[in-house]
Amino acid sequence: MKSIAEKKKGQNIAEYIIYMYQMEDLIRAYDFNMLDIRQYVIAHYPISDTEKEDTAHWFASICEQMISEKISESGHLSEVQVIVDDLAKIHWELLKSDKEYFEIYNIAKPYVIDMIMEAGDKPVGHEIQVCLNAIYGFLLAKLKGREIPKGYTEATDAFGNVLSYLGFVYAEKNIT
Repeated sequence: MKSIAEKKKGQNIAEYIIYMYQMEDLIRAYDFNMLDIRQYVIAHYPISDTEKEDTAHWFASICEQMISEKISESGHLSEVQVIVDDLAKIHWELLKSDKEYFEIYNIAKPYVIDMIMEAGDKPVGHEIQVCLNAIYGFLLAKLKGREIPKGYTEATDAFGNVLSYLGFVYAEKNIT
């Protein structure tokens, strides 16, 4: 039985990245306490007991990775960030070679620049990291019932189009 993460990784790489960011934050919210994660998270999944046990092992391995990579407070798993960087490489290649992608990115570019400017001195990473962070932030704001700033929906739509295109190309490159 494939885990949710494995399914997302095979179907939509951007969704996988966002999902893993969520899981990292979930683990942090429970202070890496596997008993709490089992009781308040895994116990509520509509899956068999065997799948719950597999899921618990998966969460425990993510906890161990986060601790060993020293990202208990913030940051992302290195294996996930490698994929983010792979998407950025594809992005840079496509900007030089794919007119359709160039046009899609040009719609998102002013929003990327705005996000970088808003961040000020805080490190934001490359353009693709900015797109992912914005979409993740948008999802968190919606989950918490926060008001979405004007223009943010348009920005995340544009970022979603960029990530969708990159995800398609990424999937093609990883199948062949």
